[in-house]
Amino acid sequence: MQQRQLGDRTVSAIGLGAMPMSVPGSPDAAQAEATIHAALDAGVTLIDTADAYTPDGALGHNEELVAAALRSYGDASDVLVATKGGHTREGQDWGLDGRPEYLRTACEGSLRRLGVDSIGLYQHHRPDPDVPYAETMGALRDLLDAGLIERAGVSNADPDQIRMAQEILGDGLVSVQNQLSPRFRSSLPELEVCEELGLAFLPWSPLGGIGNAKDLGSDQHAFAQVAERHAVSPQQATLAWLLRLSPAVIAIPGASRPESIRSSAESPTVELTDDDVAALR
Repeated sequence: MQQRQLGDRTVSAIGLGAMPMSVPGSPDAAQAEATIHAALDAGVTLIDTADAYTPDGALGHNEELVAAALRSYGDASDVLVATKGGHTREGQDWGLDGRPEYLRTACEGSLRRLGVDSIGLYQHHRPDPDVPYAETMGALRDLLDAGLIERAGVSNADPDQIRMAQEILGDGLVSVQNQLSPRFRSSLPELEVCEELGLAFLPWSPLGGIGNAKDLGSDQHAFAQVAERHAVSPQQATLAWLLRLSPAVIAIPGASRPESIRSSAESPTVELTDDDVAALR
């Protein structure tokens, strides 16, 4: 598996987005475990989760699935688990809470569910318009200083917020997780900031989001046409395109079936030509 840099840590260029295992109608625990094990067998060393990924509003469902699967796998010491805090959940309603005291409580809950003393990568999930961003970033700084997290990241942040986070967190900030896919390209400015500051960029919903990945296979879709030329799936061509955009990119496609993550893990072997990239632009 191709490797990418995430701060001081080397991880696979393709990570596993675990969210689809914790949505209404999600697979049972056995299938979730099989999917995570398949990812590790394929060389995936980054798993992305969050306390708010849950089918019913009870925080922590996805984190608990990930922790259980890693325990049952055996030696998973080379796996970096990235989780997020800052979203609240009440049933199917998502809320925001960027207060420092809330982020500390959320982090402590994630530590318990993951069964670790320090979280490898802890990301603030989304800016709270009711709380100054500098205060929330200060809370992340406190978590770093306390040793509760090893690395920090931000998600759904704009260029100015990324720069503010870097000023406050320094080398502790290693990643940005924003939406980026063929149908959602407005995060390209944030990707440029990551390249400038030496941060990893983790595009969420890289295939278009739950239920939309199949649209990439439309006969008229440019990604389907490129995929046909390379005898790969449109989804594999899409992930290869994202990796080609920048060495800062670490793609985290969602998966809820072993075959899905196995296919995604093969995408770094797709060698797109300059003509392919021009067509996909």
